[in-house]
Amino acid sequence: MEENQTMVTEFILLGFGLGPRIHKFLFGLFSLFYIFTLLGNGVILGLISLDSRLHNPMYFLLCHLAIVDIAYACNTVPQMLVNLLNPTKPISFAGCLTQTFLFLTFAHTECLLLVVMSFDRYVAICQPLRYSAIMSWRVCFTLAVNSWACASLLALVHVALILRRPFCGPHEINHFFCEILSVLKLACADTWLNQVVIFASSVLILVGPLCLVLVSYTRILSAILRIQFGEGRRKAFSTCSSHLCVVGLFFGSAIVMYMAPKSHHPEEQQKILFLFYSFFNPMLNPLIYSLRNTEVKGALRRALCKESHS
Repeated sequence: MEENQTMVTEFILLGFGLGPRIHKFLFGLFSLFYIFTLLGNGVILGLISLDSRLHNPMYFLLCHLAIVDIAYACNTVPQMLVNLLNPTKPISFAGCLTQTFLFLTFAHTECLLLVVMSFDRYVAICQPLRYSAIMSWRVCFTLAVNSWACASLLALVHVALILRRPFCGPHEINHFFCEILSVLKLACADTWLNQVVIFASSVLILVGPLCLVLVSYTRILSAILRIQFGEGRRKAFSTCSSHLCVVGLFFGSAIVMYMAPKSHHPEEQQKILFLFYSFFNPMLNPLIYSLRNTEVKGALRRALCKESHS
C-alpha cells in the first residue's frame, strides 16, 4: 500500500479563500503595511547606526528587534501577496520548510529579545547606578547572540521532526504561509511527538519569557509610582503601558495559537491571530519602542536638518 503513495514535492497555500475583489483590496492594504514595516524599522536601523548618541545597549537591542521585524515581514508577506494575486501558485516542499524554519527562528528570537529588553529597562530604572556594570557591551552582545542561537536551534529541532514525517497528500495548506501546525495536518503519519515538542517549546519560549517580562515591568511600575514629579511619572507610565500592550498582543496571540485547545479556534480565526503577531506587530514595534522615544525623535530631527543643509 505504501509503495503506491506519491510523496508531496510542493504545496498550495489556500490563503484567505475570499473573492478576487477582496483579494485585490487585501493585496493593496497589506502591501501598504509591508512598506510601512520596512520603512519604520529601516529608519530605526539607520538612525541608530548613524547617530553616535544612540550607541548604547538599549538601542543595540532595538536594532536587533528591528532586524527581526524586517526579517519577519520579508519571510511571510511576499509569499502572501503572491498568493492573493495567484492562489494556485505552488511553493516547493523545501521552500515551505525553509519558510517554517525562518518564521520559527524569528518568532523565538523576538520572544527572547523582549525578555532581554525588559531586563535592560528594569536595570536602567531600578538600578541606574549599576547599569553600566550590569548591561556592559559584552553582556549585551552575549545576550543578543544567545537569543539568535537558541531560537535557531529550537526551530531546527521542529523542522527536523517535520522531515521525519511522510507527506503523501493532500498538498493544500489552509494558511497564507507555511505555518508549522498547518503543515503537520498534511502529514501521513501520527504527529503526536511534534505536538508534544511544540507544546513544551511553547511553555519554554512563550510562558517563561512572558513571566520574566511581567516581573520586570512590575518592578519598573513600582519604581515609577515612587517618582515624585507628576510629569515624569506620567511619561514613564505611558511608555511602560505601551510596551506592555505590544508584549501582551505578541505573547497573548501566540499562546492562544499554540497552547489553547484547537477546537475553540476555527482555522479562519487562527489566520487573523497570525496576522496580529506576525504582521501588525512588526509594524507597530518601531512606533511603540522607538519613534515615540525622545532621543530617537531628536536623532531624526538632526538627520533631517543635516540633509536639508547639505
